[in-house]
Amino acid sequence: MMTTLTDKEFELFKHLIYQQVGITLDVPKKTLLVSRLGKRLRELNLSSYQAYYDCVSGKGGEDELMKLLDLVSTNKTDFFREPGHFDFLRDQILPEVKSTRTLRIWSSASSSGEEPYTIAMTLSDAIADIKRWDIKILASDISTRVLAKAASGIYEEERVSQLPKDLVQRHFLCGKGAQAGKLQVRPQIAGLVAFRRINLMDPTFPIRSPLDVIFCRNVMIYFDRPTQGRLMEKFFRYLRPGGYLFIGHSESLQWIDHQFTYLRPTIYQKPVSVKSEA
Repeated sequence: MMTTLTDKEFELFKHLIYQQVGITLDVPKKTLLVSRLGKRLRELNLSSYQAYYDCVSGKGGEDELMKLLDLVSTNKTDFFREPGHFDFLRDQILPEVKSTRTLRIWSSASSSGEEPYTIAMTLSDAIADIKRWDIKILASDISTRVLAKAASGIYEEERVSQLPKDLVQRHFLCGKGAQAGKLQVRPQIAGLVAFRRINLMDPTFPIRSPLDVIFCRNVMIYFDRPTQGRLMEKFFRYLRPGGYLFIGHSESLQWIDHQFTYLRPTIYQKPVSVKSEA
């Protein structure tokens, strides 16, 4: 079965996806949408994209809508991607919280888990008495599919091939038998991370304690400026005074109205004098 995504249908999906998760699809992304949704149409034996749109937008379509959002989400990440952030976490932030031994970090677009596990590995290597600390790393994503993969903590060997061998030995278990060629994050690392589906477009987040650090890297590039601005307002509320925000190397807050203090490229801080509203 071959069917065409009309301009009208593309606009319907574009509006729906923007409304649900804030992702802006420009015209060049039409081909991408066709490639990602075509298989789903065949699986459901639907004859048109309009029929699929009616399915996901109508009553009872919540589960299929979730699958649609999974399909359009981009989930490219690596262990220790943009390593300067993890150096800053180790060298700048840890000394600041050493007196309380309490740390709250949110990996807000955790994808398949490489980022939050990298955070946990960084902390594990830097804190000798980590069992005496109160550390919580919340890892969230819009995609239930990648969250399930992340929670398993299982990766192909090639995913860690660029990491130092001693680091891999410290933090991963080697698969045997049917799991040969795969590695699993060790329990002491996985135990620092909790995974949860969170939509960054929601007006509030299920976070009760003020955060020390928010990672939101390579996400805002998919949002328009009004959406970026609203997201920064929410992040600002959930950070403690003096808390830090890390964004991606291709992103900037330069064109957004915000209250953060610029520290260096991709690193911002909530002023210490501001009281938390979260």
